[in-house]
Amino acid sequence: MENRNNGKNNYELLCYTRQPGEDSIYSEKLAYSMHLALRRERESFVPLNHNAGILYAKAMQREDGTLHAKSLKNPWLFQMADGAFGILAVRTEADGSEDEESRGKLLLFTSKDLVRYHEEELLDLNTGVYVEDAVCRYDADKGCYCLKWKDAQGGCFAYNLPELSGEAVKAAQPQRLEDGAALAEMAVLPDSGEAPEGARLRNIISIGEETAERLRCKFLVPVNVANEVPERICAASPEDVKKVRANAKYSDGTCVEKRVDWYTGEVDFAHPGTYRVTGRVHQNHYEFPVAWHRADPCIGKWKGKYYFIATNDYDNNHSLYIREADTIPELVTAQEICILNTSMYPHLGNLLWAPEFHIIRDRLYIFHAGTPQEFEKEQCHVMALKENGNPMKASDWEMPVRVVKKDGSYLYGEQGITLDMTEFEVNGRVYAAWSQRQFHPVDQGAWLYIAQLDPEEPWKLISDPVLLSMPEYGWANNHTFVDEGPFALITDKKIFLTFSSAAVDSTYVVGLLSADPDADLLNPESWVKENYPLMSSRSKEGEYGTGHNSYVTDEDGLVWNAYHGKPGVDGPRSSGLRRVHFGADGYPILEMTEEKDLAPELTEVSMEVVVK
Repeated sequence: MENRNNGKNNYELLCYTRQPGEDSIYSEKLAYSMHLALRRERESFVPLNHNAGILYAKAMQREDGTLHAKSLKNPWLFQMADGAFGILAVRTEADGSEDEESRGKLLLFTSKDLVRYHEEELLDLNTGVYVEDAVCRYDADKGCYCLKWKDAQGGCFAYNLPELSGEAVKAAQPQRLEDGAALAEMAVLPDSGEAPEGARLRNIISIGEETAERLRCKFLVPVNVANEVPERICAASPEDVKKVRANAKYSDGTCVEKRVDWYTGEVDFAHPGTYRVTGRVHQNHYEFPVAWHRADPCIGKWKGKYYFIATNDYDNNHSLYIREADTIPELVTAQEICILNTSMYPHLGNLLWAPEFHIIRDRLYIFHAGTPQEFEKEQCHVMALKENGNPMKASDWEMPVRVVKKDGSYLYGEQGITLDMTEFEVNGRVYAAWSQRQFHPVDQGAWLYIAQLDPEEPWKLISDPVLLSMPEYGWANNHTFVDEGPFALITDKKIFLTFSSAAVDSTYVVGLLSADPDADLLNPESWVKENYPLMSSRSKEGEYGTGHNSYVTDEDGLVWNAYHGKPGVDGPRSSGLRRVHFGADGYPILEMTEEKDLAPELTEVSMEVVVK
């Protein structure tokens, strides 16, 4: 094991892949990725990221634009000369079989922090024989990397390299080893009883407290550890008490201000004195699902009211209903009103999908997709609320308009479809992001695009579409190659764009792109994609295929994640709600379940109220 951290290395990090499970739960594309588990010395390993993959191999793009999915096996984690981390792995076909393009080669990744990874290159070992296994370590005394590998014919070899690069390998001469014992001696593994469920063990490295804490904060969902209120306040009325909030603290060091439901019935505000009052930290309860047979949910706020809209799976996507309420919890039981159906307009005769509320220059719009009839003609549309219109009246909405490019031509022609268009504004510029799928001459799968919108006529682009993301990782092309459902979540430090990937079944997941607020958002290089999904069927037991989400801020300033999932592997797509937590690094956490958000045993708080 390497020992190159500054300070004491009192943590161990286990690198492994997993045995594939049922295809609908944990397929080969998910299992054949690098997983990590963490432990303090002599304690048990804790799987990170719900015992799911953290590093995946990218798909390769063919000449016709289609993607060729890849997986990896036998990843080996090691520390590099500069203190960063390296991973060597055998790249395979998606199902784990031999990859002809990787014959005689090893795939090299690097990472500064074990959170984000860069796929560097395929190192050609100059043998032309498939690689079966490889190990590597940096020898500080010799100032070189010791790379050993075993090929599919049983041959074992070694390189001593000044750096890990294709050029260094090309210039070096391999040394033939007698057997594979030299590879095995470099691996330090736990007892089988200590391994995570389904693990195919690889190796362990030692890491320090800072690295371990970063991994815990990033790959373990934080839990509520304390709720603090002032010891004493002065108050002249119940309203003064009501203003006092709790500071909810979490295991990753973050905190959130939360409303408290205070009981002031025993305080006599007409008579001076000191009173002990109790309260309960407020938490809205949303039992999944909050709306059956409703997919792609979106909640918007307009003129003091909250509105809910979603794809209607109950009638096979032939209508759009909205709900109106004063608060988000009241939307759960609010009456539904149909504002659009497939009999109203000839160009929208089928498949009304993914409606979203957007306010642009003080006007309310619904972005959605629709088709005259066939799925292959599905296209993005924008529907505007008439001036002084009532969102709950179908007649107050203008006819939906199909989105066009800056030259006035349709966003996409006969080659394929567009859908799931969203909108967001940054530094005075309005952007649209959407999913686009080419069917002709070949099906390329669904990719994400971005362009600038005309804020006065937001069905018109004013810049050329730019490719933003392709479903290149195993979690994104599981069962089908799809990136779709983008939605922006903007903070003062980052532009986050979540999106959904894979088939709309139990394998559906949510991925993340991010960019700096001052970056050129039309430059793909400005965006960083995470290598693993933020939300999946492993986020909460009993909720499968969670995805196609949106965000809304409530009256307390808390951000909520509206998403759909399945109550069972084969259950109907239905809507759910969870609070969005922002982690220690400022990135959104979409897996904050109610019991983690507010520990039941910490709900009650108390303080002294002084009436003068």
